[in-house]
Amino acid sequence: MSDLVHVTDADFESEVLKSEIPVLVDFSAAWCSPCLRLRPILEDLATEYSGRVKIVHVDIDQAQSAASRYKVMSVPTLKFLKGGEIVDEAIGLMSKSDLSSRIDKLL
Repeated sequence: MSDLVHVTDADFESEVLKSEIPVLVDFSAAWCSPCLRLRPILEDLATEYSGRVKIVHVDIDQAQSAASRYKVMSVPTLKFLKGGEIVDEAIGLMSKSDLSSRIDKLL
């Protein structure tokens, strides 16, 4: 069972902005091939970092307000937040080791 959290506009604030632990937000879409390739990597990382970092998936077609608020222009877009503030971001498919390195910087 993956610890990846699926977030919508309705629960974005409570799950992401008010999180007591750092959050990695994956803005993606069901029709995006790189997003689909990134998903298993994020699921693995969500399990590995469980309790220390929350990794959330936001489908831009289902959460248009959140995508607009964070000016998501292409997918996948990754936003790293701490205390509700963006501290890092990346666009495109990334390797598990690159993502782990960025997550470690959050901790």
